Amino acid sequence: MLPQEIIRKKRDGGALSEAEITFIVEGLTSGAVSEGQVAAFAMAVFFQGMSVAERVALTRAMTQSGTILDWRDLDLHGPLLDKHSTGGVGDNVSLMLAPMVAACGGYVPMISGRGLGHTGGTLDKLDAIPGYVSQPDTTLFRDCVQRIGCAIIGQTADLAPADKRLYAIRDVTATVESIPLITASILSKKLSAGLSALVMDVKTGNGAFMADLKDARALAQSLSQVATDAGLPTTALITDMNEPLASAAGNAVEVHNAVDYLTGAHRDARLHEVTLALGAEMLVSGGLAADLAAAQVKLQTALNSGKATETFAKMVSALDGPADFVEKASAYLPRAALIRPVPAPQSGFIAKIDTRAIGLGVIGLGGGRMRAADTIDPATGFTDMAGLGTFVHKGEPLGFVHAQSEAQFAAAELTLMQALQFGPKPDTTPPIVARIAG
Repeated sequence: MLPQEIIRKKRDGGALSEAEITFIVEGLTSGAVSEGQVAAFAMAVFFQGMSVAERVALTRAMTQSGTILDWRDLDLHGPLLDKHSTGGVGDNVSLMLAPMVAACGGYVPMISGRGLGHTGGTLDKLDAIPGYVSQPDTTLFRDCVQRIGCAIIGQTADLAPADKRLYAIRDVTATVESIPLITASILSKKLSAGLSALVMDVKTGNGAFMADLKDARALAQSLSQVATDAGLPTTALITDMNEPLASAAGNAVEVHNAVDYLTGAHRDARLHEVTLALGAEMLVSGGLAADLAAAQVKLQTALNSGKATETFAKMVSALDGPADFVEKASAYLPRAALIRPVPAPQSGFIAKIDTRAIGLGVIGLGGGRMRAADTIDPATGFTDMAGLGTFVHKGEPLGFVHAQSEAQFAAAELTLMQALQFGPKPDTTPPIVARIAG
C-alpha cells in the first residue's frame, strides 16, 4: 500500500478498509508516514468524514499502536473510571474531579492531553506545578493509581503513540473539529487505560469545537456508539461553553483556581455544577452510588470533609510535585511579571462573551501553542473574569491580565474588552448541563 493512494481515496470520498486504516496508523507510529502525509490524511478526513465502521477501525488501530493497561494483578477494590472533556476555556474540571471520585471509592487513571486549538490542556496545567511528572512510566502510573486512587498524566510513549503524533499535527493544521478524529483520539487513549466506564463532557457554544448543539450531539453519539462497539461503556453530558467555565483561563492560574475549589477558598458556581454533574455520572456508572442525587451528596461530602483535597495533595506528591503544594500553591506556581486589571469601559450587564477569543488571548500571551514545538509560558492568562449576567460599573475590573510585558498586556487587555460585550439587561443563559446522551 502507498500512503498517498489511501489519502487520495479518502480525499475523493471513498470508504477506507480496516487494512488501509491500520496501514496509516502503523505508519503514524513508526514514522513511515511523513508529517505532510499525516496532515493531508487529517484534512481528507476533516472534509469527507468517516463511517461508524471506519471510526471503530481507526480507534482500535490507534489503541493497539501501543500498550493496553491491565489492572487485574493489582486487586483494586473499586471500578476504574474516567472523564474526558472535548475542550473548552477555563475548563480545569479534571484537576478536581479525579481526586473527588477517588475519595468516593473509584480509581481514576486519567490520561489527559495538551492544549488543542484555542482550548487549554490539562497536561499543560499540571506542568505548571514544579517537579510534577506529567508523563511517568507505567510502573509509577499504576502505583499512584493503586495507592492514591487517581493519577492525572499525559500519554506515555507506549500508550496510543499513533494518537500522540496525530494530536500534535491536528492542533496546528486546522483539523481539530473533525468528529471522526476527535472520537478516535479520545477513545484510543481511554481504551488503552483499561477502564470500567467513561463519562464524556461534550462542550457546545462559542468556546467549543462543536459550537452548534446539533454538532455536539453528533459527537456525543459518535463517542458513545464507537466506545460501546469497542467494549467501553460510555455516557455523555453536553455542557455549555458560551463563557469560560472557571473565572480563570491559563495554566498556573487554573491550577490555583482548582486548589481554591478543593479547599473551599473559592468555587465558581458554573464550574461546581458541571464538576458535580460529571462526577455523579461517574459514580453511578461505576456502581458507587444508587442514583445521581446520592452521588452528588457523596461528592460534596468528599469536598467538605477535606478528603478530596488530601487525595489531590497525595497525587501531586506521588508524582514528584511538592508535598505541601496545596498549602503553598501561590509560592510554587509561576507568577507573571505584570498582573493588572482591565477596567470596564462602561457600566452594564455582561450580555455576551466571545469565549473562543479569550482562549486565543491566552495563546497570544504565550499560554498556548501556535506550532506543535512551541514552549508554553505557564504563568500567563486571565483571572477574575466577569461572567454572563454580571453587572459591572464603569472602571471596575472586567478581569485581570497576567502578562510578561507591556506589549502582551496591551494586546490581552484589548482582547478581554472586546470579548466581553455589554447589554442593558442580562441575556437568558442556556442551561449549563444541556442534556445527556448515551
